[in-house]
Amino acid sequence: MPSPAEIVARVLARRHRFPGWVNRAIDGVVDHPPTFLLRWLSPASRSAAPGEIPAPPQVPENQAERVVIGPVNYSGQGLLWARALQRARPQNWSYDFAIEVPGGFAFDTDTEVPLHVHASSRAWQDAQLAAIERCTHVLVEAERPLLGRRFADFEAEARELRARGLSVAFLAHGTDIRVPSLHVPTTHWSVFQDTDAYWGRQETLATRNLAALRRLGGPFFVSTPDLKYFLPEAEWCPVVVDPEKWAGESVAGDREVPVVAHVPSQAKTKGTDLVEPVLFALQEEGLIEYRPVRGVPSARMPEVYGAADIVLDQFRLGSYGVTACEAMSSGRVVLGHVSPEVREWVRSATGEELPIVEADPDTVETELRALLADRAEMRRIGAAGAEFVRAVHDGRMSAAVLGAHWLDVEGSGRGA
Repeated sequence: MPSPAEIVARVLARRHRFPGWVNRAIDGVVDHPPTFLLRWLSPASRSAAPGEIPAPPQVPENQAERVVIGPVNYSGQGLLWARALQRARPQNWSYDFAIEVPGGFAFDTDTEVPLHVHASSRAWQDAQLAAIERCTHVLVEAERPLLGRRFADFEAEARELRARGLSVAFLAHGTDIRVPSLHVPTTHWSVFQDTDAYWGRQETLATRNLAALRRLGGPFFVSTPDLKYFLPEAEWCPVVVDPEKWAGESVAGDREVPVVAHVPSQAKTKGTDLVEPVLFALQEEGLIEYRPVRGVPSARMPEVYGAADIVLDQFRLGSYGVTACEAMSSGRVVLGHVSPEVREWVRSATGEELPIVEADPDTVETELRALLADRAEMRRIGAAGAEFVRAVHDGRMSAAVLGAHWLDVEGSGRGA
């Protein structure tokens, strides 16, 4: 029997077929879901004792810099940024919390909050607010309110936290500010050209979020460089991976028949349907072994990448993110479509060339055949990818960006 989250996902996947008034009604429910629906969607609500809510963090008073990050922790990034700050800054204590994601991948966080508790538990909201008030800085992810419905919306909440003396910054992750109509001109392969999907909510939400951010004012950060298309004044705070966790024992290109892996977590966005025919054809020729990766827990992904030679990333957004960094850190050759502007932004910010082999749905076969014919080049690119991740995505640059453009800015933080 499908889970509640799977039922909802199946309904939403067909939204492009619904009349406009139905989609507007669904958007209204998504924006303001009733508590009973959140409780139904929440696995935690069915396993926790009645009235049980997560405890607030114990905020140390002896640290000059006390940072709260939340509330989404997409791909575990909130926690990784928090730990990067603590490693880089002796005066720093950082804490991450996240709303649970029913049916999603499980990522480590300091505290996971059930959906209905986050939205509607005044006891949790008040206790969490009291803890946040003992901090100095707040990093709000994806324009989501830290305290559910405690305030009118994330904008009202941010203004209230600033009024209470906290330094509030904002970090956008992707769909929260990626306006579909603005993305289409950035790449020929933009997923938002597809008419068999419903993009109305994302258009409205991203446009609304950008307007709210500009009313609030920065500091602004983005997790992937392509998001500067939509918020040019933001600083790029690179996603973080742990190189030690992802380091592979094998070397790309050493297998007699190279293994090509692809993680179609969001098949439409990744362009899976556009590149899989090529992969199946090359496999039929005996040139590769193709392994689509579905439903694998995040804890097992290092062994998945370690058993591959080449990893295909995404082909419809013109950028790269956590998946590509994890694969590069494993020493795998990564192919994907990254726009020239994004590559230039990376080069300008880091002084490094992005070692992702440029390929789009039209050229992926040519690029794969060239790699398969040159094992030495595969090994070189694999090694370059691992070096790039250590230089750009191990957390040091992220902590430095947050420090230079927020934490170390004069007047930032309580009591400044």
